[in-house]
Amino acid sequence: MHDNGLPSFAIVGLPDRACAESRTRVRSGIVAAELEFPRGRVTVNLAPAGLRKEGSGYDLPIALAVLAASRQVPQSELSRHASVGELALDGRLRRVGGVLAVAEGARRLGIECLICPPESAPEAALAGVAHPRLPLG
Repeated sequence: MHDNGLPSFAIVGLPDRACAESRTRVRSGIVAAELEFPRGRVTVNLAPAGLRKEGSGYDLPIALAVLAASRQVPQSELSRHASVGELALDGRLRRVGGVLAVAEGARRLGIECLICPPESAPEAALAGVAHPRLPLG
């Protein structure tokens, strides 16, 4: 995240249309949660760049990364969690497909907690990954 220059928000790394539209949902979701969206330049790099990113499930991870980079969410806490979910413009989390796959990938990496919409918690539990009951911070 860069603090200087004209305000901008870019997502790079082969995002599809839904993923590229995360910019609007993330900005609106952060503001709706009564948090501050950074004023300078924000660039989100979805690595690896050669792998196409599809869907709105990147909204929550992008929002949490922006909040951690702007020191509104403790980065040390976030590093112990995985996350997946679409953000509504009012900040609510919406369910997305693929939660079980994300939870299984997280478990393989040694991550035991997945931040996701509450409706997705049973799916994450199938992979042996918990859903946090308390907000971060």
